[in-house]
Amino acid sequence: MKRIIVAIDGYSSCGKSTLAKALAKSLHYAYLDSGAMYRAVTLYFLDNHLDYNDPGVVDKALNNIEIHFERIEGQNHAFLNGVDIEHAIREMRVNEHVSPVSAISAVRRAMVRQQQLMGKRRGIVADGRDIGTVVFPDAELKIFLIADPDVRTSRRHLELAAKGIDADWHEVQQNLLERDRIDSSRADSPLRKADDAIVIDNTLLSEVQQLEQSLKLAKERIPTA
Repeated sequence: MKRIIVAIDGYSSCGKSTLAKALAKSLHYAYLDSGAMYRAVTLYFLDNHLDYNDPGVVDKALNNIEIHFERIEGQNHAFLNGVDIEHAIREMRVNEHVSPVSAISAVRRAMVRQQQLMGKRRGIVADGRDIGTVVFPDAELKIFLIADPDVRTSRRHLELAAKGIDADWHEVQQNLLERDRIDSSRADSPLRKADDAIVIDNTLLSEVQQLEQSLKLAKERIPTA
């Protein structure tokens, strides 16, 4: 059976990674967490006290950044230069800087190159903000997730609490809305719905329901011969 690429885009905390992981597992595909890659770059800048507004600093840093993923106890973990950073990249300090870092053209070009290399063999589910428009414009299935802002905030707040991170609800919402603004208005590959993407509003959907919808769409596009 031939394998396809599934691209899932959408705003912050719409559940893109939750859906992508579940869909990849159901299809026995690889999962590409593009958001984690940008978070890893952001963490590198922060931990090394680098000015990401300096193009020369950015170019030099990108030459020293190696990102890969490993499955540990059934969970996808991001590694930066051989170190497991899965917990560190979810902290609020990374949240506050990841959108401006992601808007840097040199960073986006470097990450897109890595992502496209990962997708050459197809059989992949990728989530992010420009997956269906820039990274994999030829993806057989493109999904654009949306959800009510208050619901997105509550989801993100609960996610942070589960990781032991104490954050103010209103601060979390302000961060989400600011990320939406930056991601949608950046000059290089802004967040937007691909013309051929299917919109799924999961405000009132359970994780099981959104997976069922997406799995049906994927199976309709997988060639049987």
